[in-house]
Amino acid sequence: MRQLVAGIDSSTQSTKVQLRDLETGSVVAFASAPHPSTTPPVSEQHPHSWWTALVDCFAELQDHAANVVAVSVGAQQHGLVVLDRKGQNLRPAKLWNDTTSAPQAGRLIRELGARGWAEACGSVPVAAFTITKLAWLVEHEERVADEVAMVMLPHDYLTWRLCGRHVTDRGDASGTGWFDPRSNRYVDDLLETAAPAEVWMPRLPAVLGPDEVAGSITSQAARALGLGNAVLVGPGTGDNMAAALGLGLEPGDVVMSLGTSGTVYAQSQSGTTDPSGAVAGFADATGGFLPLVCTLNATKVTETVARWLGTDPAGLSALALEARPRPDGPVLVPYFDGERTPNLPNSAGIFAGLRNDSSRGDLALAAHDGVLCGLMAGIDALTGAGIDTSGRLLLIGGGAKSPAYQTRAATLHRTPVLVPADDEIAAAGAAVQAAWVATGQLPRSLAAAWKLGRGSVIDPDPTGHGEQVRNRFSKAAGWVTTL
Repeated sequence: MRQLVAGIDSSTQSTKVQLRDLETGSVVAFASAPHPSTTPPVSEQHPHSWWTALVDCFAELQDHAANVVAVSVGAQQHGLVVLDRKGQNLRPAKLWNDTTSAPQAGRLIRELGARGWAEACGSVPVAAFTITKLAWLVEHEERVADEVAMVMLPHDYLTWRLCGRHVTDRGDASGTGWFDPRSNRYVDDLLETAAPAEVWMPRLPAVLGPDEVAGSITSQAARALGLGNAVLVGPGTGDNMAAALGLGLEPGDVVMSLGTSGTVYAQSQSGTTDPSGAVAGFADATGGFLPLVCTLNATKVTETVARWLGTDPAGLSALALEARPRPDGPVLVPYFDGERTPNLPNSAGIFAGLRNDSSRGDLALAAHDGVLCGLMAGIDALTGAGIDTSGRLLLIGGGAKSPAYQTRAATLHRTPVLVPADDEIAAAGAAVQAAWVATGQLPRSLAAAWKLGRGSVIDPDPTGHGEQVRNRFSKAAGWVTTL
């Protein structure tokens, strides 16, 4: 019988499931289902909607479901899920891009200091982090907080629905603000800043090792998904950690992900400490580290600008490529939903450098460049934190399909960019993890055997004025901080 593994990517926008051949890694089937849309600053989803989307996906995969031997979940990081003693959701989950806990984030930083946080857990909390959302819950919804029996991240919730165990992994746990990835433990003093640690520590999930089996699928979950009763469930992880597994990263490689949010990250063998808060010292899903910079505003920006200009993202990409790049063209600072890096949760976006002869193409080009310049600054932050960024630049996520994003990323970075052929990198990484727990074969070996991380190389445009554009963006972004 042909054995398959299922990789699940539960993102902000949708659930996606890849079924891959366990031996060759070839994609046998794929399905996706949407999640309810959100609009920050309040960004919430009911966790049950993620499970419903997963059930819908497997309903499309029934011709192959009987051959699945293992499954793992990669999901959006940071979200706060709270359940009562009966396993019922007490409220919608606050997602990573919900910025209503910005006041709590400010209080936590004032209490311990940015350096204190960076040294204790590798990261300085911003509104995205789970610990700020817990502080918000305790402050604003005391009655709900009193009923909480289990605290979960989004991937933890789906793992719990699959195998019935309240567990997490160190990769996703490293984005909570109460877990130190260098010592691999929860830190009471950090949790205490948000809520009484004595009360809340027992409500946190157990942290599994990267190759540890979370459990076997429950009979209830097996029936709902049409799977067999012997399916193994991997520990799961955050979406960025899953994507790193699905790319087979080499030392020095940098990943730029263009989705609802934008991220840049690289793998490291040691933890990072960045008191500025730009670089989050996350763990990866292999036992190492994944220093990462995240921006709130990525492809939603170009979707919005496309709507303003009466087109769609593909049309906006074409407009941008038709425009003639010029060193004094318009600049967009794209903080439409506030911003995480830099930490400006209440900011807004601005166009600068507009002239009477500015064209639709100029605005389209500025929209793509604005998103990318923020992420290029993230690469600079990684380098400044001592991370090796001398290798390849890999462009992934929905925005990576855009010719404008591809060309402008190479031009602004002034090096070729690799665009992997696989569109569903996080799901591929979750499948790698599932294969790891099923066979014991290491992720890098699996990625090589499955030929992951290969794709097209995009060269820079030597006439694209990349350095001038980045300088003008930096100046315009400085104006936002003074508004």
